[in-house]
Amino acid sequence: MKTHSFGSLPAVSTLTLGGGGLGMLWGETTTEECIDTVHAAVDAGITLLDLAPRYGDGKAEEVVGHAYGGKLPAGVRVTSKCNLGNPPAGEIASLLQRSIETSLERLRLARLDLFFLHSNVVPDESFLSVRPDAASRMTPYALFVEHVRPLFERFVAEGLVGAWGLTGIGHPDTIIRLLGERPAPAAVQCIANLLDSPGGLKFFDGPAKPRDVIAAARANGVGVMGIRAVQAGALTSAIDRPLPADHPEVRDYALAAPFRRICAELGENPAVVAHRYALSLDIDTLVLGVKNRRELAECVAAAEAGPLPADLVARIDAAVKDARLA
Repeated sequence: MKTHSFGSLPAVSTLTLGGGGLGMLWGETTTEECIDTVHAAVDAGITLLDLAPRYGDGKAEEVVGHAYGGKLPAGVRVTSKCNLGNPPAGEIASLLQRSIETSLERLRLARLDLFFLHSNVVPDESFLSVRPDAASRMTPYALFVEHVRPLFERFVAEGLVGAWGLTGIGHPDTIIRLLGERPAPAAVQCIANLLDSPGGLKFFDGPAKPRDVIAAARANGVGVMGIRAVQAGALTSAIDRPLPADHPEVRDYALAAPFRRICAELGENPAVVAHRYALSLDIDTLVLGVKNRRELAECVAAAEAGPLPADLVARIDAAVKDARLA
């Protein structure tokens, strides 16, 4: 598998194995199949495993710990995350430290290569009151700048983590602001799909502006990890888990009907085309949400086929735009 530059970090494979599927969030699978999927991903040339405690209450990290027994193959790196929210300032250090140490225990490792803030950075605390159902997923900008970022830098200096990053699905203008500040994150995870949609992870009004976030990362030398290429199943042939009719992923699935018609006309699997579309964006690596070796093989095939031709990207964009206006 090809590798690409990754900001200030070592080069990274075209694809990254994500932890959502390994944590059994995206439909049924087994621990044994997830372990086999990790091995198959590394054998295929994937060099980054993107994990988090939220992925199955630690199951994804445990899968990787079982897969390699604390001895990752040469060149393979691992990430984890912390969903911090908005705790009292005096509790932040212990919360972050405990999150890292618990992840390392599951992984059977002594160090994380990359540690992300998993909660969404928002402009101020007023956002928490507007969306109390999602308040635990939000970290105010001032709290991050005054308390979280200095701790991230300290963890790097201490060798507990190799670098830190942001999950760039929070308020887009705030993420763009942080990408331009110093110290900057080493990497940012950005929505990379043909709908530009965070789906159920969007906790703010207005456009998500993922391509603006990607451009800001590029301008500031920050590595870019594309996420949600199939928008949690909305860009596949069928969503593989029960969801209510008003769920954002179900709405996105309906919006993507013209995309699926194009895929049917071409005789192509929508999931494969969606991954190739994401690889057409200006990202360094694309995070996969696969839960088994079959889905992994489809994604590896998509990477081998490469980004979509520009004319097909334009056709898909036009079809989606028309569906939004309808």
